[in-house]
Amino acid sequence: MLPNWDTTPADLPKAVREIKKAIRANIEASGRSVEEVFAVVERQIQREVDDVKAGQGWPVIDYADIEAGTAPRDLVRRRGCVVVRGHFPREQALAWDKSIVDYVESNNFFENYRGPGDDFFGSVGSKPEIYPIYWSPAQVEARRHERMATVQQFLNGLWHHDGWFDPARDVGYPDRIRRRPPGTDSGGLGTHLDPGTLDLWMTAEYQQAFRHLFNGTPEQYDPWDAVHRTTGPQYPGTTMCSVFRTFQGWTALSDMAHDQGVLHTIPIPGAMAYLMLRPLLDDVPDDDMCGVTVNQVFPVSRKYHSLLLEALTGIPDVHAGDSVWWHCDMIHSVAPVEDQQGWGNVMYIPAAPWCARNERYAEEIQRAHASGSSPSDFPEEHYERAWPNRG
Repeated sequence: MLPNWDTTPADLPKAVREIKKAIRANIEASGRSVEEVFAVVERQIQREVDDVKAGQGWPVIDYADIEAGTAPRDLVRRRGCVVVRGHFPREQALAWDKSIVDYVESNNFFENYRGPGDDFFGSVGSKPEIYPIYWSPAQVEARRHERMATVQQFLNGLWHHDGWFDPARDVGYPDRIRRRPPGTDSGGLGTHLDPGTLDLWMTAEYQQAFRHLFNGTPEQYDPWDAVHRTTGPQYPGTTMCSVFRTFQGWTALSDMAHDQGVLHTIPIPGAMAYLMLRPLLDDVPDDDMCGVTVNQVFPVSRKYHSLLLEALTGIPDVHAGDSVWWHCDMIHSVAPVEDQQGWGNVMYIPAAPWCARNERYAEEIQRAHASGSSPSDFPEEHYERAWPNRG
């Protein structure tokens, strides 16, 4: 039985040493060493990396194929990410983009902007790239749109949910928007992932979710298995969202070329097995999880994860109305850009199906929407509370 911490221990290095010792012992009880188990995963990941480098990166499918039930499910499951062409009509996306500008300008947002409420995203000049706006009519309409529901249900259906979540119902997780203007110089975002931090090793629910990695049977690990992912609390100090997302995603409100500071992923859903086992090897200090800790994102570094980084792949050109999706465990980054050509505008809308964990947060969504507040997963900026034309 692995130890479980529901609250952050006062001596975090000691807790890390204890959980690593317990996981090692659990693996060795299977008759395999940690090194043998990791080697199995490493060989599998090497094959996937080779495939990605050979050109099998981001799948691109048409919304019409999703609607008709003919979209290539196996391809999306293999790569864990997808661009959906024509998710919304181009004219609809451009109209939403314009309406967001009208919404913030009519409420004097830029005159009252106080700077970024957190340092996870940067800012450009005196205006933000990431607008702390959640309740514009465009965002609310897009989240509730039947075409959004169609794509979310398709993506949810790629998972083995078996009662752990309802693939046909989404909680409508509110997130921000990005508007990056032409001429922007942006440093991008470093390579990381968002499902959590130390809770992935130190809570009972995730210990069950990753049970095949921790009991010496990595061949049975399935990154599409929702077992125990949708029920438990997060470990205090995690920096990501409170809900379970099957996929993270955004909807394009402008055309974006593939070389203009766009999203990159490592399109290998099973890479999580590599990340979870890597801290157990002898070259990592006993009180270190390859840099994973509380109050920071989960880092992916060349020091410990160089094999994975060989597969880092950018999205293709996208057009206004397309949407971009990636598995919740997927390693991703945003490339830097100098003198960006054209706008880079998106609405962040994930797939967050109805489940025990998301039901708890749904009450917060209702409260925040009713008052125009920033949702509790985000900095307490609350720009929209007094705006009369909220969605």
